Amino acid sequence: MDCLVTGGAGFIGSNLVRGLLDRGMTVRVLDNLSTGRAGNLADIRGRFEMVKGDIVSPANARKAVAGVKYVFHLAALPSVPRSVEDPVGSNEANTTGMLNMLTAARDAGVERFVFSSSSSVYGDAPELPKREDMLPAPLSPYAVQKLCGEYYCRIFHGLYGFKTFSLRYFNVYGPRQNPKSQYAAVIPIFIELLRSGKKPVIYGDGGQTRDFTFVADVVAANIACCSAPAKAAGKVFNVAVGNRISVNELAARLAEFTGRKIKPLYKPSRKGDVRDSLADVRLANKMLGWKAEVSVDEGLKRTVEWFMQS
Repeated sequence: MDCLVTGGAGFIGSNLVRGLLDRGMTVRVLDNLSTGRAGNLADIRGRFEMVKGDIVSPANARKAVAGVKYVFHLAALPSVPRSVEDPVGSNEANTTGMLNMLTAARDAGVERFVFSSSSSVYGDAPELPKREDMLPAPLSPYAVQKLCGEYYCRIFHGLYGFKTFSLRYFNVYGPRQNPKSQYAAVIPIFIELLRSGKKPVIYGDGGQTRDFTFVADVVAANIACCSAPAKAAGKVFNVAVGNRISVNELAARLAEFTGRKIKPLYKPSRKGDVRDSLADVRLANKMLGWKAEVSVDEGLKRTVEWFMQS
């Protein structure tokens, strides 16, 4: 078996599964379907091996990594608000579960382990763009948990020579992102509300900025870690476009692309949210040979088209 994708029934995971299959690789998916959806993989059922199980079980982790070359660890309880409401529950999945997978992969002789981290580890430091060598300043339990995962990856490389790669995603969006969850990301929620003729809700004044990254570029960054030079192992990489827009601009563009001219509804800011986010992507360009290929406008158009047809 070439690859294991934990959380492979989720938004990013299901897109990654397709990307790996398209490149001729064999794939196993581990998912407990707590936040992932079987429907995300329905059209490719039979092309991969599905294992239903929870990463907090060491036995499940050992079973899933058996005979695998590359592990892409995406399984997590996502969302800053969720972690604020339930820090213990999210820690079990995002820290204990991650360590289970990392240990099992090392013990099984896996060649490379790619960890999905988050730009939330930077917190609200005013300096932009965010560089990998900046001091992290997490503002939420979720960000702390992702940072902990990065540290585990780094020390497993340093102590055991295990080739690990940590990818800090910046506001990923695209097809198969779930708009129904109470913790859903802003773009699918906005699209669904606009489709229904309802006002999109913006928390704060809408001037906050984000480096929105199309999911196909995130898939490409993960796959690049399989062939990256050994000197890239043990490091953290920003995965983003390297350009930012405000949430107000986002709402305006989505209104245009959906053909719905509806003004947003503004509500108070949420705890744990950062004000501005922009990535320095030079390290990933240099060491992984990767760069984002999809502009924000192109990515939003493709995302709106997918949701309109689904």
